[in-house]
Amino acid sequence: MKIKDLELFTLPPRWLFLKVSTDDGCVGWGEPIVEGQAGTVRGAVEDMADFLIGRDPRHIEDIWQTLFRARFYRGGPVMMSAIAGLNQALWDLKGKYHGVPVYDLLGGKVRDRIQVYAGLSGDSPAEVAAQAQQRKDEGLRAVKMGAVNTVHYMDSFQHIDEAVARVAAVRGQVGNDFSIAVDFHGKVHKPMAKMLIRELEPYHLMFVEEPILPMHNESLRDIKRSTTIPIATGERMYSRWDFKTILAEGSVDIIQPDVSHAGGISEVVRIAAMAEAYDVALAPHCPLGPIALAACIQVDAVAYNALIQEQSLGLHYNQSADLLDYLADPSVFDYKDGFVSIPIGPGLGITLDEDKIRAASDHGLRWRNPSLRRTDGSVAEW
Repeated sequence: MKIKDLELFTLPPRWLFLKVSTDDGCVGWGEPIVEGQAGTVRGAVEDMADFLIGRDPRHIEDIWQTLFRARFYRGGPVMMSAIAGLNQALWDLKGKYHGVPVYDLLGGKVRDRIQVYAGLSGDSPAEVAAQAQQRKDEGLRAVKMGAVNTVHYMDSFQHIDEAVARVAAVRGQVGNDFSIAVDFHGKVHKPMAKMLIRELEPYHLMFVEEPILPMHNESLRDIKRSTTIPIATGERMYSRWDFKTILAEGSVDIIQPDVSHAGGISEVVRIAAMAEAYDVALAPHCPLGPIALAACIQVDAVAYNALIQEQSLGLHYNQSADLLDYLADPSVFDYKDGFVSIPIGPGLGITLDEDKIRAASDHGLRWRNPSLRRTDGSVAEW
């Protein structure tokens, strides 16, 4: 069995799918993407072809090491996302070849289902409270919401008051038997982050996500020591080497590697095992498409410290297509009592509608995240 072809599909709303085919007809799918940079990652995947065509796709670990180490320059969102999507596809292909789920190849599952959460959008307390109630009515038990919009290093206390008001409205709407996470999205710098986290203490949050930018992770330990709210981070960290310092320093309670950014299934399983040694939970980041979610759930199946899984159904980015639209059988992601069952099908456990994927693919599609400015005209964090 040899890798024969790599095909890429740029799809709405902001996704990139990869199909790996072999000379004997086996196929695997992956989702290599950096949101807003699909063309850049597509080029990185195409560059990998020289290292892949003619290789046995079942040699997953050797291929991973080749793509990571043999090209001298390594790491970063683009190269690691390209590796991630390919790694997902190879695991999918190998599982289908053997007729078993990926988790069986990784040692077998440790759970039958994983809790999921949904993202909220909206600026007013009433908007986010209504969305939270809708999610609760749909059967979910957890949501994640944003903290602030555009802020400076130190800004008026009004931003903190507005953030607290939104969280208070959600808590008041859904009650205390419902989990709420707040995503700072790296928008808040350390001086304000500590103040905002302190004001959110009474609302019993599941976690605060990315309270500061990952380039300032040396400050995480100080922030963690200042609060009882669990601290989560990791969506912009791309390998086990990026996580090792914050784990060793005790700076984080929950890690959030993205299986489409952090080297794929192989690397996130390793990151999860590292975290377990430090009694840190795993909550994979995944505001992406169905292949990425399926890959995350395969990791959740085998990682004992997996806590909860992000998913994008109904996410505000998904305006022209949604999580289930490219699946032949959307029921694989049915949510019940706030959980999704671990798929039992071979490979990643999903079947894609390839005709629909081909019809929708458009390499001219150029989704871009907003470019924001502060009130003084300087560029703001998104």
